[in-house]
Amino acid sequence: MLPVIDQTDIAPGSGNQTGTGDTVQSLFFSPKAPSESGWIWGVGAAMLLPTASEDLLGSDQWGLGPTAVALRQAGPWTYGALVNHVERVAGDRDKARVSSTFLQPFLVRAFPGGVSMALNTESTYDWKGREAGVPINLQLNKVTRIGDQMVQFGAGLRYWAESTENGPEGLGFRLTMVLLYPK
Repeated sequence: MLPVIDQTDIAPGSGNQTGTGDTVQSLFFSPKAPSESGWIWGVGAAMLLPTASEDLLGSDQWGLGPTAVALRQAGPWTYGALVNHVERVAGDRDKARVSSTFLQPFLVRAFPGGVSMALNTESTYDWKGREAGVPINLQLNKVTRIGDQMVQFGAGLRYWAESTENGPEGLGFRLTMVLLYPK
């Protein structure tokens, strides 16, 4: 995921920054078919890539760690969780060392016509700073085609139930676009 960020006054005198943040890329190994109980799962590696376009939008560090996902589909419902842990392996030693755990439980309800409603949290715990960010997201999504490419567009609300010092607070708005590559 390559985030596009717009932030204002994250620290005294920091002003406004707009651009791309760091990329977290996950690769999974998974069985071809769901388990007998219907679970789809995968394990693999999560990588932190320093792709931020501005200094205050990223960590300027490379990271690596384990990741896992498990989900189940029951009728129009999909539920499960994604988790990873990333540790710095290289990068700017003058910045705070990356050591973070990410947890994303999710619940999705599908509707006819490629529309879905999703509820999730994208919680991150910073082991070095000993603080957590817990945004709760409610989003409406639509799968469509642009030429031959399948794409999911989404829009929704984000509420920060808990935030890091100098982190975001309150209610926000979120837009997403995901390129889809079904088999």
